[in-house]
This record gives sequence, C-alpha cells and structure tokens, in this order.
Amino acid sequence: MELRRITDEFSVSPQVDPEHMHEIAGAGFRSVICNRPDGEEMGQCDYNPIAEAAKAEGLEVQCIPISSGFVTPDALDEFRKALEEMPKPILAYCRTGTRCTMLWSIAEHGRRADDEIVELAAKAGYDMSGLIRQLQQR
Repeated sequence: MELRRITDEFSVSPQVDPEHMHEIAGAGFRSVICNRPDGEEMGQCDYNPIAEAAKAEGLEVQCIPISSGFVTPDALDEFRKALEEMPKPILAYCRTGTRCTMLWSIAEHGRRADDEIVELAAKAGYDMSGLIRQLQQR
C-alpha cells in the first residue's frame, strides 16, 4: 500500500483492499473516500467489502465514484462536502491516486493559492499544473 500525503488532513492512495484498513486506521486516518467506480478494472476489489472493513476499524467511509477524466458538478460538490465534514485525516483512493488529487485540486482552487496546490500535489508525485492552468482560464 502506498499512502501519499498531500496535506496533514488529506492523503491519497492507489487502490486499497479490505486487509489494508487495519494499517490505514493504525496510521491515524479517521476517514476513507473511494473515488473509483466498481468494475473499472478486472480484479479490482469492489467498494462494499472495503467499506465493511473500514467500518470494522472505526473509520468513516464514503464512496464518490468518478469515471477517469469526467467530474460532474454534483460529484465535486459531494467531494467538497466530504472534505469539510468527514473526520480528519482523510485518505482518498482510486486506481493510482491521480483522480483523488485532481478532485482535491479542483476543490481547493480558489480556497488555496494555485502555486501551493501545484506544489503540494507535486510533493506527493502528482503534476496538477495543467489542471490548474485550465481552472485559471475559466
């Protein structure tokens, strides 16, 4: 399992499995967000077994599935609400962590300096500079 810290309150990860929930809880996380639709890839663990394992470890869990490259306004609003209301720190996961970082970057745009968003994402191994340029052009 590869946990990548974006901020003290938000980290991302590639796909997790139910057996990772004990380690995630042990690392101090209090919430988990799934940004991956079930059945996206052969062999991928579905959300429900992960959610059950997370709840068994005392973690709050929420699924906000995002198809790669397609973020709806409703999904973005739901993600923002989760970031505000779920106990922190939060771990969000998808296939590689990029989608979660992209959602976080969009949610933070206008709340946090764009340079800071790009820098924090880059420290975790994600390049959000192109996304931020697109958001600046809106």
